Amino acid sequence: MAVPARKTSKQKKRSRRGHIKLTTPAMHYDATTGEYRLSHRVSPKGFYKDRQVANEKKQQNND
Repeated sequence: MAVPARKTSKQKKRSRRGHIKLTTPAMHYDATTGEYRLSHRVSPKGFYKDRQVANEKKQQNND
């Protein structure tokens, strides 16, 4: 089994992990509904490519 001759420094370790980071989601303004939504996803109101493809889900409270 290979054993490193020296301890890997913090700088070396962190530079190796420089590409591992969070990215912001691609949000786009939907002119049909007037809301922001993720790309290639149905809007919360059920629109996709300026067409209604799904009904808006309404939550009911059972009191």
